[in-house]
Amino acid sequence: MAAKEISVKRYVVRLSADEREQLEALISKGKSLAQRLLKARILLKADVSEAGEGWSDSRIVEALETSVSMVYRVRKQLVEEGLEAVLSRKQRATPAVPSIFDGEKEAKLIALACSKPPKGRTRWTLRLLENKVVELGIVERASDSTIGRTLKKTLSNRIGGNAGSFRQRRTVRS
Repeated sequence: MAAKEISVKRYVVRLSADEREQLEALISKGKSLAQRLLKARILLKADVSEAGEGWSDSRIVEALETSVSMVYRVRKQLVEEGLEAVLSRKQRATPAVPSIFDGEKEAKLIALACSKPPKGRTRWTLRLLENKVVELGIVERASDSTIGRTLKKTLSNRIGGNAGSFRQRRTVRS
């Protein structure tokens, strides 16, 4: 790989003895996430302090089989945010799947799931609940997986038990 060398680095990695020790301990355990271990190795190789190796980005990329942008991002994050920020996973600002049930709508769903099922049925299914919450105007649209996820979350939080049976059987007992 013929990566272009940059003579002046904007984000220079200078690790303290404690930081080096922490990163080396992390790597020697080998029980961390692969991404965290890669970042630790990048920092140790890029360190220009007396104890560091001071490798160029292209050498790090080649040795660790990563990308130039990854090395750049790790350097930048260390300089701007510190070592803990580099090693920890960033929390999402918003959930991956936005919830369609707020507190009030969730309460209505739970009340419906606990009520007597429709005539001719012995229990609520997720599909029946999905259709009923839309019919009653609780939400504009829903899916059985959304209903199941909401009920599973609610029951596991309130009861403290395993509510995973919703997903498997796709039914809700009254």
